[in-house]
Amino acid sequence: MKYQWILFDADETLFHFDAFKGLELMFSRFGVDFSRDDFSHYQKVNLPLWVDYQDGRITATQLQNKRFESWANKLKVTTQTLNSAFMTAMADICSLLPGAKSLITALTGKVNMGIITNGFTELQRVRLEKTGLKDVFSPLVISEQVGIAKPDVAIFEHALSHMGEIQREHILMVGDNPHSDILGGMNAGFDTCWLNSENAALPKGIKPSYEVTSLTQLEALLLPVESK
Repeated sequence: MKYQWILFDADETLFHFDAFKGLELMFSRFGVDFSRDDFSHYQKVNLPLWVDYQDGRITATQLQNKRFESWANKLKVTTQTLNSAFMTAMADICSLLPGAKSLITALTGKVNMGIITNGFTELQRVRLEKTGLKDVFSPLVISEQVGIAKPDVAIFEHALSHMGEIQREHILMVGDNPHSDILGGMNAGFDTCWLNSENAALPKGIKPSYEVTSLTQLEALLLPVESK
């Protein structure tokens, strides 16, 4: 295999991230019926905050607090209480994407694997524990802990500092987000693979080394069956 290291994004690359289902479960625990309309209102606040976070304009804590401000006022609890409850609910419903388990099993022992995620610490660790993957990925680089988010090259450099002597052309970054994962990986000098399960159009100026629509396709790409 060409690569010595494969670095993965977490949400929607290895793990399902169904925010609506997570919020629905979380709010049911506060006695609230959370509707699709409620979710639309939540996303109007949440999505721009993620852009600000990835661009370094706000911190992880600011994002976590701001997105739940209106609900915290309604329910008379703190924003951090809601954020923690959301992380717990997301961990409770966590599942791997189709093909993830097979891919990880096939790659184990053949290549080193790490994670670089903009997701939050509280969820990442529990989820890796629950899916039996906590010992598979090292380094596990979480933007909230590092204080820098993808696509900033510094978070990729941070990962590199934990990977020993390695040439960048022997590293593959795999992710579903063209900006944070692919552009970030390109700028760090890594090969990149865009997991494009929605068949979306590629933003201008972003050119992944590979593009796949599933993790099963990625496994076939990395580990082709040798013809007999």
